[in-house]
Amino acid sequence: MIGLGLDAVEIARFRRVLARSPGLVERLFTEGERAYSAGFADPAPRLAARFAAKEATMKALGVGLGAFGFHEVEVCNGPGGAPSLRLSGRAAALAEARGVTSLRMSITHTDVVAEAVVAAL
Repeated sequence: MIGLGLDAVEIARFRRVLARSPGLVERLFTEGERAYSAGFADPAPRLAARFAAKEATMKALGVGLGAFGFHEVEVCNGPGGAPSLRLSGRAAALAEARGVTSLRMSITHTDVVAEAVVAAL
């Protein structure tokens, strides 16, 4: 294991931030992430979980905010719904430079909190 990252997001707080700054959704999330979350009556928990996954990925790669853009980490869902990560740009270059050959993740949310854990292998 090269790194491990964990992040938690309070959903109510995240919802308030998105309401105050509607353009933030486009700045933080890829088109695919926005489309997936829009398919639910309340997209906030799924967006919060994806945001937590992006932050956990930064931690797993040993960097903080600003090392790469949020769009450079995308949470994708397989046919069965299992989440995975797709890196691009600076995030992919950083992972390669650190010797990361795969990423494993788990995300979850309740009505209160969204969490993600990412292992860089």
